[in-house]
Amino acid sequence: MNPYLQVAIGAAIGSMCRLAFYRLLPAPWVAMGGATLAVNVIGSFVMGLGFALIGQRITPNFAPFLLAGVLGGFTTFSSFSLDVVAMWERGEAIAAMVYIAASVVLSLLALIAGLAVARSVLT
Repeated sequence: MNPYLQVAIGAAIGSMCRLAFYRLLPAPWVAMGGATLAVNVIGSFVMGLGFALIGQRITPNFAPFLLAGVLGGFTTFSSFSLDVVAMWERGEAIAAMVYIAASVVLSLLALIAGLAVARSVLT
């Protein structure tokens, strides 16, 4: 199957799983970020499992569907976590730390910028 189609189908499944997970939790827990933290941690754990198993036991043909698709739809944090660990295992500790800092800071700045643009258009 075309890898782009695999990712699209997997992302739809992952996104629906995220919504279902959020709806299972109490609203105050979701509001304080607990659901997002949970899906990020769960997704990172499953990314580690999936990445290892695909290399060892499962055909790599399922990687786009499972890793980029399902887990990417469930949480993009799992891909970030995999990148950091891969850098660390390659002995690129400084690059990993810079990547972590840049990802967090730039993502927060981008969110603030997006809020500002949207608010300026809406008001």
